[in-house]
Amino acid sequence: MLGIKQIKVTTKENYSMQSLYEKIKDETFSAGKPELVKHGFTNIICFDEVDRQNQVQIVPGMTQGAKPGQKWTVMKAEAAGMDNVAKNMAIGALTNGWGNLGSLGGKNSKLCEKQVEAAAKELEAMGL
Repeated sequence: MLGIKQIKVTTKENYSMQSLYEKIKDETFSAGKPELVKHGFTNIICFDEVDRQNQVQIVPGMTQGAKPGQKWTVMKAEAAGMDNVAKNMAIGALTNGWGNLGSLGGKNSKLCEKQVEAAAKELEAMGL
C-alpha cells in the first residue's frame, strides 16, 4: 500500500516497551539510535526522523497493547512526540491535507521504508 510500511517482529521473551528499549538503547541501527518517546498516552521507540512525515518506530502488536509481550511492529509513520503530533495536525488542517503528502511517496518516503526493513532485520538478529 502506498506510503505504508509495517513489519511484524516476534521476540523470544516477553518485553514491555520500557524493557525492550532497555535491551536495545545502546545499539545503533541503520535508522539511527533508538529513543523512547512519549506519543499520546503511551511511549514508543523511535529512530532519527527522515523528515516530519517519515520516521521508523517500534510499537507493540495490536493485541498486546501496554502489556509485556512478544509481538512488535516496526513501521514508518509521521514523526512521533507531542510537539510533532500537534504540528502535523496543524499543517494538515491548514493545507487541507496537501502538506502531509510527503509520507505517501518520494525519496524520503522510500528511504524510510528501507530503514524499516533494515531495522526489523537488525532487531530480529539481536535474538531477543
